[in-house]
Amino acid sequence: MTEMLRVSMVQMTSHNTHAENVKSLRAAAEQAAADGAEMLALPEAAGLMDKDKDHARAQITEEGDDPYIAACREEAARHGIWVHSGSSPIKAPDGRYLNHTVLIDPAGEIVARYDKIHLFDVFLDGRTPTGESNRYAPGQEAVVAQSPYGPLGLSICYDLRFPHLYRDYALAGSTVLFIPSAFTVPTGRAHWEVLLRARAIENGAYVIAAAQVGNHADGRVTWGHSIIVSPWGEVLADLGGEAPGQVTLDLPLDAVAAARRQIPNLQNARDYILRDLRAGGTTINSKTEQKSSTGAMT
Repeated sequence: MTEMLRVSMVQMTSHNTHAENVKSLRAAAEQAAADGAEMLALPEAAGLMDKDKDHARAQITEEGDDPYIAACREEAARHGIWVHSGSSPIKAPDGRYLNHTVLIDPAGEIVARYDKIHLFDVFLDGRTPTGESNRYAPGQEAVVAQSPYGPLGLSICYDLRFPHLYRDYALAGSTVLFIPSAFTVPTGRAHWEVLLRARAIENGAYVIAAAQVGNHADGRVTWGHSIIVSPWGEVLADLGGEAPGQVTLDLPLDAVAAARRQIPNLQNARDYILRDLRAGGTTINSKTEQKSSTGAMT
């Protein structure tokens, strides 16, 4: 594993056409290459911001025909960098869509794919229910990708609220957790930073959370504040909530081992049985995890 990851994180105001977003992608890749970045990290819906709009949905196709994913592959190969695509909607077998991310190597090859598992079906006071599952199907697999920078855990947005996913990634040795997002303003203001810092701290891993920001063509407004968090919970970069932007940082990967050595909670976790005393003390759940001395699941 290399000692350092130079990553360029992008904050976008995505459009409801692939063509406009591909322009933003290409500019971001140029900037990342000029900064000497080894990896480009993009936000959720970087390929297409669709939100129930017929003219946007008409563009959604399968992965192999998605122009945004094709452009990500071209830019990766052109500049010799890794590209984490953020996400772009593609067709699902059941007639809905998948919120789909790919990780692309410097040769332009897709080395990992992930579909958002947890869908944003929430009921905020004073707002229309989101109902993401009405048009999106859930992914079925958590994915750890191998890279020169160690194992990388893949996730998207609302996954952030399910800490067991990231614990599994950490137990599998992940050094970096990707959480590309398009958070709403109310939930972003209340929860965004604290959740991201918690995922970094409890797992001793870097969190890279590229995000959408501002007013979009489909009518939604997103929180922004794209953030990179260290394994110790320090916010290393925050792109604010006003406008698109980009930042390139060096992430020393030995900080992961240092955090896990000082607070070895991945190894200190103990088996337990949960008893519900309201039900006469019967066992209603048990959990057993087998872990190696390095914290990887065995």
